[in-house]
Amino acid sequence: MELAYYSDYAVRLVNTEEPARNKDALTSVEAVRELFGANQQAARRTTDADVTRFRSVRARLRAVFDAADGDDETLAVDLLNSLLLEFPVSPQISGHDVRDQDGRPDWHMHLADHPSNATAGYAAIAAMGLAFHLTEHGVDRLGLCEAAPCRNAYLDTSTNRSRRYCSDRCATRANVAAYRARKREEAERTGRNAETAQPSTAVTDL
Repeated sequence: MELAYYSDYAVRLVNTEEPARNKDALTSVEAVRELFGANQQAARRTTDADVTRFRSVRARLRAVFDAADGDDETLAVDLLNSLLLEFPVSPQISGHDVRDQDGRPDWHMHLADHPSNATAGYAAIAAMGLAFHLTEHGVDRLGLCEAAPCRNAYLDTSTNRSRRYCSDRCATRANVAAYRARKREEAERTGRNAETAQPSTAVTDL
């Protein structure tokens, strides 16, 4: 598993909340466990106390994306560094019993956490993955969806750094809204021009 994969942990957690819509999907132990995906061993450590702790980590990760979206690179790095210090990991070489075409172990880097609880383990992996993505691709690759009121987090992996939305759905919605706005503006402009072009009628008393 490549280190870049772990950055998705941060995105998944941040996007469990939609502040502008007052929606929060992180309301139960089951919701927290779903965030771990295939890592069921780590998910089983989750308890009721982790729901609140996950929300706290989520707010700190969103702050990293907010800083990056606001072009404050130093703040984004400082916020992420504080998470890395609080939730450390140990890199290890792993094969996970996966074999290549020659029958040898498919060695790769793996992040091993030694958490006191499920939140610490998840936070360590998410922060390290996000840090790897930031240093490898740049702070401007951490984005927040421009399709208001969405504001979901995403990682820009486009070749020309052009991504602006978290999903195709939001991109389509934003494009449709922009098209309709242009049409309204054109109609209003046409109406104003028509009113201006009408000749004035003079009234003469006989």
